[in-house]
Amino acid sequence: MTHAFKFCPQCATPLEFIAQLEDGGEKERLRCVACGYTHWNNPTPVLAAVIEYEGKILLAQNAAWSGKMFALITGFMEAGETPQGGIAREIAEETSLEATELNLIGVYDFQRMNQIIIAYHAVCQGEVKLSPELVDYRLFDFDKVKCWPAGTGYALADWLRSRGHEPQFVELPKRR
Repeated sequence: MTHAFKFCPQCATPLEFIAQLEDGGEKERLRCVACGYTHWNNPTPVLAAVIEYEGKILLAQNAAWSGKMFALITGFMEAGETPQGGIAREIAEETSLEATELNLIGVYDFQRMNQIIIAYHAVCQGEVKLSPELVDYRLFDFDKVKCWPAGTGYALADWLRSRGHEPQFVELPKRR
């Protein structure tokens, strides 16, 4: 992942990679030579939901995506909210559905985007009304849904296994 920070947010001096002793030993990070600011570049928490709706799995297509890929509902955790509160909010914002049950599936790394994914199984009710972020959704039978070999796809696979289904994975085109 490229570093978005180029300048110190405190004094505007260009940041430099500087090695410094920390609790775990010497670590190179972006640091400010003028004021001592350190850009920690910690992973961002992202919330994801395997939505069970009308006895099927709801996957949605993001408006920004090319092609016909469908995936879990996801969103960034906001300051001051719990992961459960955040995923319930994301589900409501993106689909208008109400989560009546939330259970943690697991926590997954997504290093390519410097994110940590906190995935839940959500039982939902209501009428689906997509936000402008989403262009389509599909309902899949548990034994017909295909997982993808990345962050949220592994969460879906783990949830399927917990329900007695052996997940099938799609092959994604290789990145150049």
